[in-house]
Amino acid sequence: MTRQMIRSGILLISLLCFPVTLFYISPYLAVDAAMVGLVSGSVLLYAVQFAGAVFVGRAFCGWIMPCGGLQEACFSANRGPAKGGRRNWIKWFVWGPLLAAIVLMLVRAGGVLGVDPLRQTRGGISVMDPVGYMFFYAVVGTITVMALVFGRRAFCHYFCFMAPFMILGRKLRNALRLPALQLAATGGACVDCKRCTAVCPMSLDVPAMVRSGRPESAECILCGNCADACPNEAVRLGFGRAATQVEAPTAKQA
Repeated sequence: MTRQMIRSGILLISLLCFPVTLFYISPYLAVDAAMVGLVSGSVLLYAVQFAGAVFVGRAFCGWIMPCGGLQEACFSANRGPAKGGRRNWIKWFVWGPLLAAIVLMLVRAGGVLGVDPLRQTRGGISVMDPVGYMFFYAVVGTITVMALVFGRRAFCHYFCFMAPFMILGRKLRNALRLPALQLAATGGACVDCKRCTAVCPMSLDVPAMVRSGRPESAECILCGNCADACPNEAVRLGFGRAATQVEAPTAKQA
């Protein structure tokens, strides 16, 4: 379980740094900067997430994202699985208008006129005044309530406007069949003990993915919990060639 201890430690540090890094993921600042022809730090991050997903999928969500650390901190209060299925499409209806607004504002401003990664921060720190703290606690409160009401990493499933960038990057990798971080499965070794599903922070039906021989899902954040919990090494986390992508059902759907 050393891998999970390291992962949890990184997420905790990221969560503690959230008041510093908040504006670097802000969709509002992405649009605000685009209105004057500037590329904000959040747009740069979205580009890095898309490109990085070609090689590591949504591992950013599972290993680095402060919102992920916040939601996993809520597991002690609610470890229930978040329902997936059609609900997972909600984030695309958040992402689409956001991307369209950024592009439209840049076009109206005459194109990209500059890059401002530290926009509206003070010395690179996001939250430095009462207004910033109000915004910070509004974000933290929204994500926390969703985790407590709807289950494990509900915000990642339903409203994360960054997830589509990584999902599209992963689809590009799968289409090109490039080697990348992925789950590998040995279906015959699975005894359907469901330990993997119990520890999956995204509530995926991992045994079904393993038995299919295609352990790939748009909602998988490659945290490695399933691989570390499996007593028979039926599922493993490592680098390899692309598998055919499937939309795995959540535990509740199964």
